[in-house]
Amino acid sequence: MPGPTMEMEPVEPQSLKKLSFKSLKRSLDLFSPLHAHFPPPDADSKKIRVNHKFNAEYGGIKSTSTQPLVHGKSGTQDQAQEGSGPSNVLSLPGPENSKDPRNAGSQTDLIVGPTIQSKGGLDGGLPGKHSAIVSAGSSERNFSTSAIMERIPSRWPRPVWHPPWKNYRVISGHLGWVRSIAFDPSNTWFCTGSADRTIKIWDVGTGRLKLTLTGHIEQVRGLAVSNKHTYMFSAGDDKQVKCWDLEQNKVIRSYHGHLSGVYCLALHPTIDILLTGGRDSVCRVWDIRSKMQIHALSGHENTVCSVFTRPTDPQVITGSHDTTIKFWDLRYGKTMVTLTHHKKSVRAMALHPTENCFASASADNIKKFNFPKGEFMHNMLSQQKTIINAMAVNEDGVMVTGGDNGSLWFWDWKSGHNFQQSQTIVQPGSLDSEAGIYACSYDVTGTRLVTCEADKTIKMWKEDENATPETHPLNFRPPKDIRRF
Repeated sequence: MPGPTMEMEPVEPQSLKKLSFKSLKRSLDLFSPLHAHFPPPDADSKKIRVNHKFNAEYGGIKSTSTQPLVHGKSGTQDQAQEGSGPSNVLSLPGPENSKDPRNAGSQTDLIVGPTIQSKGGLDGGLPGKHSAIVSAGSSERNFSTSAIMERIPSRWPRPVWHPPWKNYRVISGHLGWVRSIAFDPSNTWFCTGSADRTIKIWDVGTGRLKLTLTGHIEQVRGLAVSNKHTYMFSAGDDKQVKCWDLEQNKVIRSYHGHLSGVYCLALHPTIDILLTGGRDSVCRVWDIRSKMQIHALSGHENTVCSVFTRPTDPQVITGSHDTTIKFWDLRYGKTMVTLTHHKKSVRAMALHPTENCFASASADNIKKFNFPKGEFMHNMLSQQKTIINAMAVNEDGVMVTGGDNGSLWFWDWKSGHNFQQSQTIVQPGSLDSEAGIYACSYDVTGTRLVTCEADKTIKMWKEDENATPETHPLNFRPPKDIRRF
């Protein structure tokens, strides 16, 4: 037979709010000594906390004077002797001889000493540390000594003011992207190489076409003009490096050896040698007259896209798509230093004409390095955020960088301040995507800038002669992080 059934007591329905309050009360009973009451404050811990805050805020103030400073009546000077040791006072600027303590910003006294004792119970600070008290200035408190807060100057150099640059001439004539440029040492003409496989020579003053040279079967990516001979050198995607005699306007030598396209070219300033770099990851050194290959500077793991030379060590500097910059010893054909500061391809480099340093450009940043060991100096203070194909710097310290998106930025060399940002305008009939700048160069005087662009044009720039520091202020702010890395 079934057993007797037991009746269950009915469960009182409770709301969620009531359950929450029960849980809250249980927690307070567990973790609070007195329900609904906070524990009394600890005076000693408060003293330590307040002293620590004062030390962190005002610990860097140095005492520079011990002359007595009197506020208000002179008869109350003895009241400042309440502390256990000498104190220093800094009077922040405000209206002088103000007797009303309610004046906003009238005067504020900053006291710095080994340990300040006052009526507010702030004695017993951290031993060996400085403590400070900030109080509204009034005639009731007077202190005996004064201190001046030392202003820490920024270690970042202030930029030199440069007038903005403006476009004053657009030259058309090429039928393809203009990829390279070089100036004649006499500053009367300059030459440009293009994807239409021609080299054109232009008059600097008028911008008129003087001569067109044909001979390459692919786009011309590198040009250089000798300052000792009547020679011009060109290199292109057809693996060829050519020497042109400008008296006869024809090719007199060719340098064979590259296994792929040649992207960059440079002439040594004192020795008759030529340097070329290309997609075969090798920088080759040629004797100009004998056409012999002196060295094959191999060590890069990707395309060598920028090269320049110096008369002193290191004589050869190359930048590559493998993100590195290498210094080469020209005597032995070996690497001296490898710089790995960049994270992306180093497509352009510029040597300062007078200072012993150079800059390199990548899509991540523009960096400055020192010679001869390649010490990193600092980054530029802004990021162009595009692939930078070309850069140049003149003796006035104006550096220019040209980007793949048509941006032309001007920088102060000394400080790295970007003082102008320009955007090139594509010519009618060109696509907006053809706004890239592939090459740029200053003339011999450094007063003209010529850019070679993807819309098949050549643009000439000069400084705005009507600009003044009042019409175009610097708007420079030194970086908060003064470390230059």
